[in-house]
Amino acid sequence: MKCPFCQHDDIQVLDTRVSEEGDAIKRRRRCVNCDKRFTTWERIELTMPYVVKKNGSRTEYSADKLRASLMLALRKRPVAAESVDKAVSSIEEKLLTSGQREVDSVYVGELVMAELKRLDKVAYIRFASVYKNFEDLAEFQDAIEAVGDGQELSPKA
Repeated sequence: MKCPFCQHDDIQVLDTRVSEEGDAIKRRRRCVNCDKRFTTWERIELTMPYVVKKNGSRTEYSADKLRASLMLALRKRPVAAESVDKAVSSIEEKLLTSGQREVDSVYVGELVMAELKRLDKVAYIRFASVYKNFEDLAEFQDAIEAVGDGQELSPKA
């Protein structure tokens, strides 16, 4: 670190304190060359990884896109907004803690499917049918059986 006044790089730390919220460190510093004092703040900077699409293009992660995908699958389903918020937070936490600078869109899709399977089985099947590009009825039946732990859904009367 260089002194902001004289650009000298010999700096002493006089005092270090953690902020009241615990999310930053405040350091009081003194330049050995010009004897001026200044304060620096250290904060954690978390960045979401880029998403690599199936065609190889890269795009910034978008919480809005993630939420829109979940909401589309959950449309007209009895799932509270708070549950959707928790699902988005859970997915974002997994992306952040992956430690990767880039993740495949397939990985993000699998995280979404896992959350939908937990939240609402019908929404899971909706999302899976589009995401996995089901082409025939057998693929739907396989997905339904997987959700129902091997039990087929009974037809409506």
